[in-house]
Amino acid sequence: MTVTVRSFAKINLGLCIGALRPDGFHDLRTVYQTIALHDIIRVQVGRGTGIEIHCDDPRVPKDQTNTCYRIAERAMESLHVRGRVTITIEKRLPVQGGLGAGSGNAVATLLALERALNKSLPGDERLRIAAEVGSDLPLFLVGGTALGVGRGEEVYPLGDLPSTHCVVVTPEIGVSTPRAFADWDSMVGVAGKGTAELRSARTAEGGRPHVARAAKLTLLAPSDRMIEFGRVVSAWLSSQPLSGVPVSKGRGRAETSLLDLVRTGIENDFEQVVFPKYPELREVKSVLERAGAFYASLSGSGSALYGLFGSRAATQKAAARLQRDGVPAVATTTLTRRQYWRKFPVSGF
Repeated sequence: MTVTVRSFAKINLGLCIGALRPDGFHDLRTVYQTIALHDIIRVQVGRGTGIEIHCDDPRVPKDQTNTCYRIAERAMESLHVRGRVTITIEKRLPVQGGLGAGSGNAVATLLALERALNKSLPGDERLRIAAEVGSDLPLFLVGGTALGVGRGEEVYPLGDLPSTHCVVVTPEIGVSTPRAFADWDSMVGVAGKGTAELRSARTAEGGRPHVARAAKLTLLAPSDRMIEFGRVVSAWLSSQPLSGVPVSKGRGRAETSLLDLVRTGIENDFEQVVFPKYPELREVKSVLERAGAFYASLSGSGSALYGLFGSRAATQKAAARLQRDGVPAVATTTLTRRQYWRKFPVSGF
């Protein structure tokens, strides 16, 4: 039996980069939000052994470096089953785009594989395997709106934000996540005088680093921005007004919660190092804001950007404007947790 599922994308509503950790990762704080844009994943299990990946996009690896391969391998081992697993990836999302495409593909593969085998892993085992493969995989086992902490792999479901119209822009620029982190470290002075150099190769989707050489590190104390990010999100979650932050009036909390969140001033720290290298990305954000987005941001380390709008008509107008200028853009919506799981299966369920 072939099981077919949708592999949804995510955006980051704010992303704060903290201190470099001994394991070569950084502490992060972010609010994840799943969106309706997606790839299609097909999984089939037959006789034999091994894992085979098919994808028409030449940028997608077909070997053990692919997150789908790695999670399928771990799942088969944990389930104590054998068989030849064939994974077909129909790419619609950009590679290295900051939308979590590779991570979403892996989780979609895991769940489709369970269905194809008619077996299920315990929830905690799924999360463990997902976190081993990559930092933002666990998000896709939750869906909707979620708080990400640690290196991003600790995910806590939040009360769902209402489905919101948005424009997602996917410039044909590949932003390297390891390079973006290195640029951030250089900017804030992590590798300053007296601090040993840490060379690590991270996967594009946040996998475990392979440290080539690392002496004892002089770690930074948690940044003021990390503390501030936690403060504003905590105050938002408890529905307490923040000093100097306007609070929407006359409308229900379900309608204004997203506005209240973005009015806290949350930002994506990666913009500080990515925009100087790619000024065209900064210009795209400006176009979204001028088109009426009440919030626009880089997603992850980029290169994808998004803008949140108050109506479908506004998103269609903004997307059309960018398309006329030769910039890939699409109008879509965010997905609540219920929508995420309802739309996840295509066939075989």
